[in-house]
Amino acid sequence: MRNDSRLSRVLHVLLHMQQAEGPLTSEAMAGMLRTNPVVVRRLLAGLRDCGYVRSEKGHGGGWVLGAALGDITLLDVYRSAGEPALFSDLVSEDNPNCLIERAVNARLSQAVRDAERALLEQFAGVTLAQLAMDVEPGAAAGAVTIAETCIRCDGPS
Repeated sequence: MRNDSRLSRVLHVLLHMQQAEGPLTSEAMAGMLRTNPVVVRRLLAGLRDCGYVRSEKGHGGGWVLGAALGDITLLDVYRSAGEPALFSDLVSEDNPNCLIERAVNARLSQAVRDAERALLEQFAGVTLAQLAMDVEPGAAAGAVTIAETCIRCDGPS
């Protein structure tokens, strides 16, 4: 099962939007994420619907933040991104009639639900402004900008 990286990717581009001096195009963000601009537009669609970002059309247009980073939590972004899976599926359905498999699946499923609930509670308490503060010390210590880091590594950061 491939990991779902939508949450990480959308957080990545939101922090770049905060750093940008103007609107960021889908193409520019796609370059940072090493993906297609259509994927970026899909990622941002839910955020746009919630008012966290907006798109500006025309020459010099692109995506900009629609709300302050301090007003957006990780939980908000998670929900706007379509609530991607937080954990891989731990249960198997090889033999659904097996009582042992059922017992194992019941316990594993409950543990995953408990872990998801705890994680989402943490997400609710972290704003993007707090996340951005984690980036700033590294940016200040280095000689390159955050955007240059993503472009220089020629891949996702």
